[in-house]
Amino acid sequence: MNNTMRRVVIGTAAVSMALSVAACGKAGDKSSSDSSSSSSSGSKTIGLLLPDSVTARYEKFDHPLFENKVKELCPDCKVQYANAAGDAAKQAQQVSTMITQGVKVLVISAQDSAAIKSSIKTAVDKGIKVVAYDRLAQGPVSAYVSFDNQKVGQLQGEALLASLGSKATPKSKIVMINGDDADPNAGQFKAGAHKALDGKVDIAYEQSGLWKDTVAAQKMSAAITQLGAKNIAGVYSANDGMAGGIANTLKGAKISGIPLTGQDAELAGIQRIVAGTQSSTVYKAFKPEADAAAQLAVNLLEGKDIKSLATQELTSGSGDKVPSQLLVPVSVTKANIKDTVIKDKLYTVADICTADFAKACKAAGLQ
Repeated sequence: MNNTMRRVVIGTAAVSMALSVAACGKAGDKSSSDSSSSSSSGSKTIGLLLPDSVTARYEKFDHPLFENKVKELCPDCKVQYANAAGDAAKQAQQVSTMITQGVKVLVISAQDSAAIKSSIKTAVDKGIKVVAYDRLAQGPVSAYVSFDNQKVGQLQGEALLASLGSKATPKSKIVMINGDDADPNAGQFKAGAHKALDGKVDIAYEQSGLWKDTVAAQKMSAAITQLGAKNIAGVYSANDGMAGGIANTLKGAKISGIPLTGQDAELAGIQRIVAGTQSSTVYKAFKPEADAAAQLAVNLLEGKDIKSLATQELTSGSGDKVPSQLLVPVSVTKANIKDTVIKDKLYTVADICTADFAKACKAAGLQ
């Protein structure tokens, strides 16, 4: 048999074998077929699931930064992305979809850390490694990367006290609007803030704003009704998104000049700080967090050790011991905007100092 004929015979046999294997599946069983093909094509696929599109950081920073770092570390890796849009059931379905698509590592910032537990277990049972991102999800996750969340809350509380100055007394009434209890970070922010504030001021009204500006605005309005506009010394808001709603409510009630905290260093939050309608935020540098998550994901994908990266151990709400990498947050006020978000090129002066904020920017020394 000559070489040409031999190649034809081998090729024909290979095609026949492939057709025989494919015929073993049930006719019309699309999910079985899709799972099989994507498992082979997705051998270097990493899934990224983020919790909502309301919080500006996820779409603008976390997603592209994570994807870029993965491509840098593993040029032939693929990133599959989905956003839960604030819907825990939708996120669970997204996990199922990514399992079917054959992802090998799943990086997830849980919309609901308890509700996602069964989905994570299903993924792990399929041999998928799971990295909890920014929020410590329940279940058998392989690693967790975030910031020291109690420290975040403590920084917020300390910034509020600093802004109050001599007005920080045990009789000073503070409104406290916390995050969503379904997010484990919210409880940690709250605990850190209480550590800083308890005994130094009177937390006269405390509610969850569910990470929604509209809900936070409603809670602030209720607090004003309950306490009286003139009796509120300051407001703790767990993040910048809610602070936006709170600031609008304060303006509507003609309350000005009182401290209002935030978190995430959102552009609108930084602009409110410049304008004086928000006193502080907490900057959790997105790039180091996204880079750390990408490094953990690639290491797990390639079977490399992560002990040098995840040097701490935390216990999740499900009791699982999770190797963790915790980064350091920074408090931002008008005084250090240049040395933080501008220095890190998160925003330019032009981004912050639009026409509406030009006068305030000059007064703040940004222009």
